[in-house]
Amino acid sequence: MVVSSQALLRHFGFCRWGPTRWVQLAGPLKLRTGNPVSWTTVRLVTTVTLEPAGRCRWDEPVRIAVRGLAPGQPVTLRASLRDEKGALFRAHARYCADAAGLLALERAPALGGSFAGLEPMGLFWALEPEKPLLRLVKRDVQTPFAVELEVLDGHEPGTQRLLGRAVHERDFLAPGVRREPVRAGRVRATLFLPPEPGPFPGIVDILGAGGGLLEYRASLLAGKGFAVMALAYYNYEDLPKSLENLHLEYFEEAVNYLLNHPQVKGPGVGLLGISKGGELCLSMASFLKGITAAVIINGSVACVGGNLHYKGEILPPVGFNQNRIKMTKDGFVDIVEILNCPLEGPDQKSFIPVERAECPFLFLVGQDDHNWKSEFYANEASKRLQAHGKAKPQVICYPGTGHYIEPPYFPLCPASLHTLVGVPVIWGGEPRAHARAQVDAWQQLQTFFHKHLGGDKGPSCDLLC
Repeated sequence: MVVSSQALLRHFGFCRWGPTRWVQLAGPLKLRTGNPVSWTTVRLVTTVTLEPAGRCRWDEPVRIAVRGLAPGQPVTLRASLRDEKGALFRAHARYCADAAGLLALERAPALGGSFAGLEPMGLFWALEPEKPLLRLVKRDVQTPFAVELEVLDGHEPGTQRLLGRAVHERDFLAPGVRREPVRAGRVRATLFLPPEPGPFPGIVDILGAGGGLLEYRASLLAGKGFAVMALAYYNYEDLPKSLENLHLEYFEEAVNYLLNHPQVKGPGVGLLGISKGGELCLSMASFLKGITAAVIINGSVACVGGNLHYKGEILPPVGFNQNRIKMTKDGFVDIVEILNCPLEGPDQKSFIPVERAECPFLFLVGQDDHNWKSEFYANEASKRLQAHGKAKPQVICYPGTGHYIEPPYFPLCPASLHTLVGVPVIWGGEPRAHARAQVDAWQQLQTFFHKHLGGDKGPSCDLLC
């Protein structure tokens, strides 16, 4: 049968070791049904080489080279993928082959396009949605993203001839990683376990205010030697439908489930949270037992969006003033100033009592975060901890970095719909700086957890930006 390029993206698989070469086809690609997929034998013209060949994890770099070009030949490389909802994301860059007709992205600077300069992974982190205000999110970690790479002759759009094509699958489950849905008591989660014999250091992973259950960060982190629980906390199955009232007893139940799991070694677990999830992890570390380390990514030091309850205590949400909302020149909302200062007046009651925490902290901060003042919050948490005789936390600040600090190579989302605000807001960040921050932050949090949770040595892979 003759399949469309969209079907090709869904069905292509890689199974060979070593560099894989993909080429322009003389005619439509003819595939036979069954598994594995077969293709017709064709004449090699321009080859696109990917190393490592076959599938790799989303957070791993890939080396891209194009061979068979003329010396100095100008070409355009184009990358595209569709998410599970069919949304299209694209990036492109212009290059020139070297004197031998070779184009190696790890040595050749891009001359323009979605980015410029020496950026070996730029075609991934510079992906932009065809329709604005969309964020690239992996909803099903059991299937890969298929990235189509195309080589086009010349630099002028509209007149370029296709020279070669590759389909590169990037998945979210390392070989042997086990995925276990958790429905225990009130806990709604998914646990990911590494393939090696356990027990493993355990981590509870909590994302932001979007709700539901997203697993992509937990599944990737499990491939690094951790038992990671992706924890839902609202707007999922029978969990609360809003953030109006959250109870730490629910999160305590999740921590205890992880601690009692036979594949998790104690004496405590780690916490990893971003945005609202970071705020919740800060609260968990402050109120709950059994927490050995916590990584807070652009989290608030005050309760936001609703009341937080625990054993008769209530942290009220910090106040806000809609008059402090600003509009950007592009017509988007900027909410960075909307929240009241938790150091003043009645809003002091919203400040999370971090001085009660017994674990070390790592704060990862985007200095251009426009969701809220993450750098200010991290510094105030540090001051409060030290004022009460606790160890100074590690705070790493990233210039030019926005709110969503994701695993490596996820593209920057400059603006999208804010679940709580109800309108599109800007998140901040500059694409290149944000991409570099994500690579470093991913390594930093792994090193931190390996150190404090008693795991094996930290990551040693050489990640490319």
